[in-house]
Amino acid sequence: MSADPAGGALTEQQHEEMRSLLGAWALGACPRREAAALERHLRLCPDCAEEGTRLRDAAGWLSADEPLDPSGALRQQVLDWCLARRPAELPVPAWGAPYAAETAKLDALLRDLGPEEWQEIVELPWHGGTDRLRPAEVLSHLAAVDGYLALTLGLPDPVPTGAGPAAPAALPAPAAGAATPAVPRTAALAGQPVPRVPRQGGSPFSGIVERTERLAAARAGCSPDSVRALWRRQTHALVRAAALAPGGDLPVDYGFAALPLRDAFVDRAFECYVHGEDVARAVDYPYAPPAPPHLRQMIDLAARMLPEAVAALRRAGRPGPAGPPGHGGVPAGGRRPARLLRLVIDGPAAGEWLIPLDGPAPAGNRAGYGRTAEPVAAMVLDGLEFCQLAAAHRDPDRLPVGEHGDRAAIREVLRAAPLLSRP
Repeated sequence: MSADPAGGALTEQQHEEMRSLLGAWALGACPRREAAALERHLRLCPDCAEEGTRLRDAAGWLSADEPLDPSGALRQQVLDWCLARRPAELPVPAWGAPYAAETAKLDALLRDLGPEEWQEIVELPWHGGTDRLRPAEVLSHLAAVDGYLALTLGLPDPVPTGAGPAAPAALPAPAAGAATPAVPRTAALAGQPVPRVPRQGGSPFSGIVERTERLAAARAGCSPDSVRALWRRQTHALVRAAALAPGGDLPVDYGFAALPLRDAFVDRAFECYVHGEDVARAVDYPYAPPAPPHLRQMIDLAARMLPEAVAALRRAGRPGPAGPPGHGGVPAGGRRPARLLRLVIDGPAAGEWLIPLDGPAPAGNRAGYGRTAEPVAAMVLDGLEFCQLAAAHRDPDRLPVGEHGDRAAIREVLRAAPLLSRP
């Protein structure tokens, strides 16, 4: 027998009735009057008090605010353990791993979206403006650009054929990163397609824009999950094809620039990460950054493309500094010594890069170009912030940067980096 809260002894049946309330009480779902009686009983019954404490602790775990998704580090540990036990039949080359990881991460996000979230407008900033698409249209954009890699690897192009300059060879080919006018898209009401805006034919990115529009129009009648499944099948096919082309030397022609296949895969991983984060921001969903080895590959690609971006900035009518004292003229019979900026990346993907400030290194002397020259400036940036800057998701004039040396050269590189972005 247990003591009655009113002062007498409880019968066995009354005690069981009190005990039966413990689950609801632990979850905070017990009516106030019964909860008060139960709490008086718990002060007098050690057995029920112990069970009540255990149930309330368990209920606390059920309502924890911690995310249920496994961390990227845990996922990598599991994959590493599995591959150690049974090596992959077709190992993905190191340059294909970032794409495989970022497409899987975006797919995991998209699988959690509900009908209303598929109707959210996603803002995709780039150096020419901000595109506004729904998540399914973002997938059509990613698939359309991935189509350039598919064609290189002998896979089907996801973009349907049609009139217009969709093929890469039909487009003008200015230097990569050249500044172009914006090709904005206008947000529409939920449930209606985003209206098209007339394209500006002078943009080197008009082929990408048209391919995106054609593919989005072709899939407009599909459910968002069907669009996701089609995109995911294509990403799987690309990863399998990459495993059969480990050299990565095949040229991928984007129309406005060509990249070796290994760089094109890193480029596609970079865009998938950036737009995955754009989608996550639109639906208020947490999104993890790339794994450090993958982030480093993205940073390396952007750093190698920076000299072209600096040259594009000057061609656009914003000339850079004339050079440090003593470098104002070209020595007789020779080229002016190459000026360099030391880019120091902080964080998990830490590293250093030397950035030529006076144009890309000559084709026959890339390895030793400027190596004997002392950098005129150095800047220190967080790796993720550098990637966001290259994606035109950060204001170069407000970015926290450690600076040393020629400040004008540093500001020029910071302002040139967003030119690496595109629609």
